[in-house]
Parts: sequence; structure tokens; C-alpha cells
Amino acid sequence: MNEADALEIMQAAMRTVLIAASPAVIVAMVVGVSIAFLQALTQVQEMTLTFVPKIVAILLSCGLAAPFIGSQINIFSELVFSRIQSGF
Repeated sequence: MNEADALEIMQAAMRTVLIAASPAVIVAMVVGVSIAFLQALTQVQEMTLTFVPKIVAILLSCGLAAPFIGSQINIFSELVFSRIQSGF
């Protein structure tokens, strides 16, 4: 294994993490902006109003995106295992 192989595996790992985490991050961002807008309109500054809906939305999005996340991790692990099998 040379430096180019290690660099390619690290790039694939970072790409996989970004793609797998994107559904939860996007949902958290959308819900956070929506709640911030709602709080700005109503002047209600309740701390639990920001956290509870975000947590619920992230859990739901992770549950719905689980097959997608699993397939991305499976693709990456097949890449790594094929490299190990072929001897890099």
C-alpha cells in the first residue's frame, strides 16, 4: 500500500461520511431555520422549543434514510474489502 492508495481510501471515507450524514444535517438545518423564523415572528424565546423538534426531526429523518445510509456504508466497505483482497 502506497500513499496514493491510502489517500484514495481516505477520500472515499470522507465522501461516505459527508453523504451519509447529509440527510440528518439538512433536516436539522431546515427545522432550525424554521423554528428561528417562528420565534422571531412570535417573540417567544423558549429554549426547549429549539431542541425538541430538532431531535424528533433528526430521529425521523435517520429512520427514513437508514436504507440510503446503509447502502453508502456498504459501498465503502466493499471498496475497502476489495482493495484488501486484491492486495492494494
